[in-house]
Amino acid sequence: MTATQSTLIAHCGASKVDREFLKTLSVPEATRTHQPVPHLQIVEALIETLTFRHIQVVRDEYAVTPDGMRCFGLLQLEYGFEGVQFAIGFRNSNDKSFRLVLTVGYRCIICDNMAFKGDFTPVLAKHSKSLNLVDLISVGVDKIQRNFEPLKIQIRDWRDCRLDDKSAKEIVYDAFLSSKLGLPGHLLSDVHEFYFNPQIDDFKPRTLWNLSNAFTSAFKELKPVRQFQVTAKLGDFLEDRRMPF
Repeated sequence: MTATQSTLIAHCGASKVDREFLKTLSVPEATRTHQPVPHLQIVEALIETLTFRHIQVVRDEYAVTPDGMRCFGLLQLEYGFEGVQFAIGFRNSNDKSFRLVLTVGYRCIICDNMAFKGDFTPVLAKHSKSLNLVDLISVGVDKIQRNFEPLKIQIRDWRDCRLDDKSAKEIVYDAFLSSKLGLPGHLLSDVHEFYFNPQIDDFKPRTLWNLSNAFTSAFKELKPVRQFQVTAKLGDFLEDRRMPF
């Protein structure tokens, strides 16, 4: 479950495509102030830079708008630890609607409705005349590598954070009462079932990490936008409650 928690969603007009399709897309001519960047070049620059650093892409998927001007992508990385794989999400626009952005994490959510969430954002660049894609991606991947370790530490801390049953129930109860999260009440029993009666041995330890997985498993019943909204807030909510019980 943890290896595939990053998600690309296309439900607001964009369609999912493969990498070969990106080769067929044209870009508008550059102007004095705006330099379009072919979506495929971003993907190729990312893969080449990651490969140079011995990080392989094991899964990739893309979505583009009907005019081909906007692209959303997800690259699942071989890099990770203890069953967790990190991912890179990106979005790019050649119609001046938004910047080129990368996000990275173990729970990235990229959607054509502009929902865009990871654990950190190593690249946020305007399509200016001075944009150098190769240099930009190289610096971005350097930032990604430096931030992998803090992500590992957070995951390890959550896995080491043991919960007694009373504490876990209090966190679940607080989550559904919290106005900040706004969780639909009908999911409470699902979260309880995923956590207290897991079907996979790896999820049986009573830890904050497995409680987090119980929440995100239950969230899969929600519509894409709602799923993004609650998942984006869950991490901070649980981190505030991390302590040695």
